[in-house]
Amino acid sequence: MTRVAAIDCGTNSIRLLIADRSSDRRSLTHVVRRLEMVRLGQGVDATGRFDPVALARTLTATETYAQLCRDHGVEAIRFVATSATRDASNRDEFLDGVRERLGVPAEVISGAEEASLSFAGVISGVGSRAEGPYLVVDIGGGSSELVLGQASPTASISLDIGSVRLTERHLRDDPPSTAQVEAAAADIRALLDEAAARVPLGQVATLVGVAGSVTTVTAHALGLDTYRPERIDGAILPVDEALAACQDLVAMDRAERAALPYLHPGRVDVIAAGALIWFEVISRVVAEVAAAGGSLTHVRTSEHDILDGIALTAGRPDTPDTATPDSR
Repeated sequence: MTRVAAIDCGTNSIRLLIADRSSDRRSLTHVVRRLEMVRLGQGVDATGRFDPVALARTLTATETYAQLCRDHGVEAIRFVATSATRDASNRDEFLDGVRERLGVPAEVISGAEEASLSFAGVISGVGSRAEGPYLVVDIGGGSSELVLGQASPTASISLDIGSVRLTERHLRDDPPSTAQVEAAAADIRALLDEAAARVPLGQVATLVGVAGSVTTVTAHALGLDTYRPERIDGAILPVDEALAACQDLVAMDRAERAALPYLHPGRVDVIAAGALIWFEVISRVVAEVAAAGGSLTHVRTSEHDILDGIALTAGRPDTPDTATPDSR
């Protein structure tokens, strides 16, 4: 076993997984899992730059994660940054700050690699419990990835729709107006048209959603009294129940969302957009499968995601140099 750390820095959150990885790089035993809502991508869609306050929040969280890696004897670290960092013109300031605090380079990965890592992470958890082909959908703050495959990806696309980006563009009222929801949905559907042209959605046998928007929708559908990963991971929802949960969250005002016992405070203002994306994705995949002569009646949720994919590849020869902070 090798103790590794994976850090995923997205538009809304920065997350850490410390895990013991098997020698064949196929399985993980989780040791520590942390999440901080830093909103690194605050305003990036409009300005093209990182906000200094958001940048400071994110680097403070990175410093905390570096100490946790030292405390737990991590042997290899991989830090990846996604949508917001791809879009920010001053990203070098962020990348330099990460290296200074963590002692390893931050990788700004493409949407295609983000999709591949998400798929690998989900498959490591799903295993043989579901029928393929699988469509893994990772809804982030700035982008959403759709990747289809069986043992490995066969088609994927990264779309510039995410909970933060869509909220800042459209969902400004509390609760969002009908016109705002319709405008946001139109954006999602237009990008899903592009996705359908690249990814054969009609082939999907199992639809798996990952990341905070999907897990929150699942918690809402299950009526949980708090956030319970053990209930959410592997949860199977009838399509109608998943869609209804999405619609509930979109219709709520901020006070109603803030009162939900399973909703992280950092998602209160963006969960409506995330739920709307998941609603449109489910609806489109169900329609595409039906048009191909099949039937998709349920959707799955996974707590295994891109973090697991990053951890499985940490320290691999074809990834940038990774090491523990103490070795620098």
